[in-house]
Amino acid sequence: MIHIVGAGSGAADLITLRGARLLRAADVVVWAGSLVNPELLAECKESCIVYDSAYMTLEEVLDVMCAADARGEEVVRLHTGDPCLYGAIQEQMDALDARGVDYEVVPGVSSFCGAAAALRQEYTLPGISQSVVITRLSGRTPMPAGEGMRTMAESGSTMVIFLSSGMLAELSAELLAAGRSSDEPAALVYKATWPEERVVRCTVGTLADAGAREGIDRTALVVVGRVLGARGGLAHNGAQAESYERSKLYDPSFATGYRKASS
Repeated sequence: MIHIVGAGSGAADLITLRGARLLRAADVVVWAGSLVNPELLAECKESCIVYDSAYMTLEEVLDVMCAADARGEEVVRLHTGDPCLYGAIQEQMDALDARGVDYEVVPGVSSFCGAAAALRQEYTLPGISQSVVITRLSGRTPMPAGEGMRTMAESGSTMVIFLSSGMLAELSAELLAAGRSSDEPAALVYKATWPEERVVRCTVGTLADAGAREGIDRTALVVVGRVLGARGGLAHNGAQAESYERSKLYDPSFATGYRKASS
């Protein structure tokens, strides 16, 4: 069996219990060495053979995994975060399907979840935003038609932007062209949940300046949205914050299938 495992957002103890159990049992591990925390390899048994996919092509990865599977060995393909997002696993799964090799996917904690934890922020606040757009700027991998940054930004939803921290000036320009305000809250979250995690709060208009000042041009998520400035009391800078609506689920005047309205 080949197990495609999400390693989590950075901190070694954010891998799932299932993922850690499979890692300990693996005979062969192919891991994304440029992205996954190397501390996780301490979970591997002494006899485990480890390959770093940063130096491998898709065909080499497949050959290693399928050869081990043919020998009856347990294989873990260790991806960063949750592999469903920018994980390049579909091409691996399709190739395994074509070869008749069995596999499973074990989800992990995505870095967009780690970024929310670092920000101490809920992405979906009633009355402010109930949608989250996960996207990226066009780069060496182009965006499909209809998924350009301006189009994605026009809804006004909370945005979590991957793979774009090296193009902050361009990102800011695209967001402004989509009608987002230059004063709209934004944040750079560098290496969310890693020991070296950093959070830099700024605005859409100051994204590039903030990145240059803090030396952040890679391995960071960009979060944009009014939720970042909304609070029950004061904003982070001490100014009056935009108010969000109280959750209906826990409002005493709101009846649910488990609780009657009390007022």
